[in-house]
Amino acid sequence: MTMSALGEPCVLLKLGEIVLKGKNRELFERRLISNIREAIQPLGVKTDVRRRHGVVAIFLPQGATAEQADAVAQRVADVPGLVWIHRAWRVAKDPDAVLKAGLELVGESEEAKRGARFAVRSRRRDKRFPLRSNELDRLVGGAINDEYGLPVDLSNPELTVFIEVDRDEVFVFTGGIPGQGGLPVGSSGRALVLMSGGIDSPVAAYRMMRRGLHVDFLHFSGIPFTTSESIYKAYALVRKLDRFQGRSRLWVVPFGKAQQSIRTSGQDRLAVIAQRRLMLKTAEEVAHRIRASALITGDALGQVSSQTLTNITAQDNAVELPILRPLVGWDKTEIMAEARRIGTLEISELPDEDCCSLLAPKRAETRAKIEDLKQIEKRLDAEELCVQLADSIQEYTL
Repeated sequence: MTMSALGEPCVLLKLGEIVLKGKNRELFERRLISNIREAIQPLGVKTDVRRRHGVVAIFLPQGATAEQADAVAQRVADVPGLVWIHRAWRVAKDPDAVLKAGLELVGESEEAKRGARFAVRSRRRDKRFPLRSNELDRLVGGAINDEYGLPVDLSNPELTVFIEVDRDEVFVFTGGIPGQGGLPVGSSGRALVLMSGGIDSPVAAYRMMRRGLHVDFLHFSGIPFTTSESIYKAYALVRKLDRFQGRSRLWVVPFGKAQQSIRTSGQDRLAVIAQRRLMLKTAEEVAHRIRASALITGDALGQVSSQTLTNITAQDNAVELPILRPLVGWDKTEIMAEARRIGTLEISELPDEDCCSLLAPKRAETRAKIEDLKQIEKRLDAEELCVQLADSIQEYTL
């Protein structure tokens, strides 16, 4: 590409619901900028991230290549809070420079080589620019039509040239990468995810990251009665999810002996719910220690026989912290589709010895009574047991 026509490569980021935050918008934008810088830092590319009205621009140093700009664009596409990522070219605020850049950009495109229908969409954030948006559309569109003979289609174009006039420069680009949407991670606080090796909990974690929560992960292992396979899976899943937030932490609880105690309590049908309540109590203890304000699970109403409304209510009763269930209304097909999209499905489907398999009665209780569960916990001294379990956790760093 001719640098004299296309100017400098950069990345233009479009914000989503952050723009609706009114007087608090600046707080969300500051968090987003911090997350963007943190995500880019490992790439080793020096960048200048600047806030503009409704957009964020990432400028690369002089001499940066289009490949480096592509790498930055791909990386920030995983940062929640952004709806579109555009690999753009930064050109001078001059109609002639914009015209040349538009022609060059179309000339390099695959769509132009096959005679695609095109349109030009201009936006003038700086009203001091001498041409109005529709005048800029006609100027550049007419030149493209004359130069390449491409048909104009304003309703359903196959190729769109975007021109955005900003305060100090003009951005010219075609296409873009869809972002994650949502809110910047960390803008809503911190929570703790009960992370199994299955399909649901990684998706639940991702959905809450998109709502601005920075999450840590707590995995219950069946050790010493199972192997370490489930820990490896949990670790791999956390690594995969870390690209959305960074600085993720995985905590592992050796839960096998506690499960054995529940099994010997003599309440076979209640064992699954009793185990779940003990997990939640332990998670609450860990959450207090790491200053997390909520727990997150992958529960979906009715997905398995134990996930009834009565049993979910019995689980809520075990702790005082709020339990967030972002998948409660999803079916398995929807959850699997989301897991495939975020890249966790393949890992979740790997075989392992899940700790829950140690307590699998022939028939699980669907209408657990809270008083019966409390009697089991009284015999187990659950309050003391969950503290001991929290004391035994191990942290696995990424």
